[in-house]
Amino acid sequence: MEYSRREVSLIFASIVMIGFFARLSYSMARTPLLPLFANSLGASPEIIGLIVGMSTVTGIFFKAPAGTLSDIYGRRAALFVSVLFFGLMPFIYIFVYDYHLLIVIRFFHGFATAIFGPVAMALIIDIAGRRKGELISLYSSFGILGGLIAAPLSGGLLSLLGGNNPPPSVFRTVYLVVGCIGIISLLLVILMWRRLPSRPSPEPPSLNEVLTKFKDDMVSIFKDLQVLLTSLMEAVQNLTVGALEAFLPVYVTSALKLSPFHAGVIWGIQLVTLVLIKPVMGRISDKYGRKPIITVGMIFCMLTFIMYPITTSFIILCLITIGFGLGESMVTSSTAAMVAEICKAKGHGTSMGVFGSLWDIGHAAGPIATGFLLTYLGYFNSFGIISLILLVATILFQIFVRESRELY
Repeated sequence: MEYSRREVSLIFASIVMIGFFARLSYSMARTPLLPLFANSLGASPEIIGLIVGMSTVTGIFFKAPAGTLSDIYGRRAALFVSVLFFGLMPFIYIFVYDYHLLIVIRFFHGFATAIFGPVAMALIIDIAGRRKGELISLYSSFGILGGLIAAPLSGGLLSLLGGNNPPPSVFRTVYLVVGCIGIISLLLVILMWRRLPSRPSPEPPSLNEVLTKFKDDMVSIFKDLQVLLTSLMEAVQNLTVGALEAFLPVYVTSALKLSPFHAGVIWGIQLVTLVLIKPVMGRISDKYGRKPIITVGMIFCMLTFIMYPITTSFIILCLITIGFGLGESMVTSSTAAMVAEICKAKGHGTSMGVFGSLWDIGHAAGPIATGFLLTYLGYFNSFGIISLILLVATILFQIFVRESRELY
């Protein structure tokens, strides 16, 4: 379907506003709030990693089906289901007094991004035409802006209400604020309902047709080595993101004896870099190609990630984080657009779902694997092993993935 420039602007503005408040709420619930909450309840490093990674595990299994269903039943209905989770789940944290319950709650909270992520990306690709890299990066930057505000906001609220070592009751108060912000994304979908694309066909397909499309699209995707390796680049890059989300707050507050606010500021700097640089990298990749941008970005991520555990200065940590954010912006501005261009599946929902699932495998593996590695190896060796994984993936990407210059 062809969209006019005005229709593209209206739809894009709607999804950006919804994504901003959804991301703000979800990010406040996660970093640095979640690992510090689990730590205050007595969770070990292994359990903290499992708790932080559990919501991402949800996406591994449900992003691809969510994308396929949005191809068939329309993006609007899928978005509504996702914001129900964004709006309602944060209030459940108020009732947590045992860190084991956080594992279950995080799994269900993960349905928010498991559904919203691939559906929003597919919707933007549907309307973007040749501007895929630019619009995906702009949308992502506005979502990241929510995360940028979230990290220092949640960390600052913790410090304001509970000092450097807030008790569990303070975390529950902050999660009440998180829930109120999440409700805004739900209200926005209801208010903007008529702007959002509905089901492509008025006649709902049969269950057999749904399953057949899902199977055909999945076979097409998993037979394509280039699609898988391109998705893998974002997945392994997210090993580092997941590890930092889970353990950078703990490292900053426990090893360096800084406050939760400092932890939030460091993560916020990374998000500022993404907001400012990612749209620029998206436009560059639209014009000159995705592969070189992805490769250089991975190198930046490797070099900066290994420097975190050997740094004790707050200022130097901030500078390292700027470099890491630059690398992340280069990778994430280009991978989804490249997958959409080379994938042969019918409909962008399934391809974005599989892409998101592989992304989530990396994001979930980051905190879980790092938690176990830290128990036996310490920060430097643990971060070094993850950096080596990034190096191997980058070499495979260079060898096996080819990019057509006709697209640019």
